[in-house]
Amino acid sequence: MTRILIAEDEERLAAFIEKGLRAEGFATTVVGDGETAAIVARDDEFDLLVLDLGLPGKDGMDVLRELRARGSRLPVVILSARDETVEGLELGADDYMTKPFRFDELLARIRVRLREQPSADAPVLRAGDLTLDLRTRMAAVGDRAVELSAREFTMLEVFLRHPGQVMSREQLLSHVWGYYFDPGSNVVDVYVGYLRRKLGRDRIRTVRGMGYALADRPA
Repeated sequence: MTRILIAEDEERLAAFIEKGLRAEGFATTVVGDGETAAIVARDDEFDLLVLDLGLPGKDGMDVLRELRARGSRLPVVILSARDETVEGLELGADDYMTKPFRFDELLARIRVRLREQPSADAPVLRAGDLTLDLRTRMAAVGDRAVELSAREFTMLEVFLRHPGQVMSREQLLSHVWGYYFDPGSNVVDVYVGYLRRKLGRDRIRTVRGMGYALADRPA
């Protein structure tokens, strides 16, 4: 199993990243300061490090500097609310994300670094007669093409990547709108309504008290 070390001192953000990565099948370890991050990254075997630059105790930049000075080629995706991405890349980071960010964007960058991207010759997600072309960003129901907004596209992609799974409103909020979302918002219900109008009302079913799921064969 792919192991990812998350070095982030903001507990809510660390939990958000960890929950999302575990849902995608990764094994995760979370540390909240630079000293621990440097020790754990050195002593344990991880496949990738998600590294916040603003860590207490030891700055994330120092952690990165120490890793590369030891000759470690551990892939590092840095997180920063500060404009230090150029310096981080020069020190040997593999990629960066500027806060705030959407989880799906972070996940995509992690998969790139782990070389776990979907096969280039199969960029189409399917469920029954519903298809979503990741290259052209177009959906289709049978022979009928369906144009989607950016948010609609992302939400449909989430459903198609979790076939048969009931997605809670919280999960959909975090995947589509990112870390900085309002948990009391009804935006998920609104966009589910948009997708139903475009794809068919029975395409997305409501699971009372739990959330929504994509119907493989709508009634």
